[in-house]
Amino acid sequence: VQLQASGGGLVQPGGSLRLSCAASGFTLDDYAMGWFRQAPGKEREGVSCIGSSGSDGSTWYADSVKGRFTFSRDNAKNTLYLQMNSLKPEDTAVYYCAAEAAGPYCSGSTYLQDYWGKGTLVTVSS
Repeated sequence: VQLQASGGGLVQPGGSLRLSCAASGFTLDDYAMGWFRQAPGKEREGVSCIGSSGSDGSTWYADSVKGRFTFSRDNAKNTLYLQMNSLKPEDTAVYYCAAEAAGPYCSGSTYLQDYWGKGTLVTVSS
């Protein structure tokens, strides 16, 4: 099982980025999937997650990103996306994707993920 996040970079406040997470060795739809982030000096936190095929497909967002971030999944490409708009300096963090076997609904908890990808750094600064 491998997860590889990409798409991070430097963006000005108010800008947009789209992160991708390519999965291999398993089928995305069989797992609840999530995006997490860890800012410097802070604990890793849940950003957004979506349940597996057995769920109702609803997506959870942290209050801090609701209305600005959109989580999507392309099952044909076995890839996740996180569209991030109206970025703020406080969104600066390393972003990770993760897979949660227990389900079908996602927990958004860093303690319940079974597989983690390497992170991608997002820096929001002028």
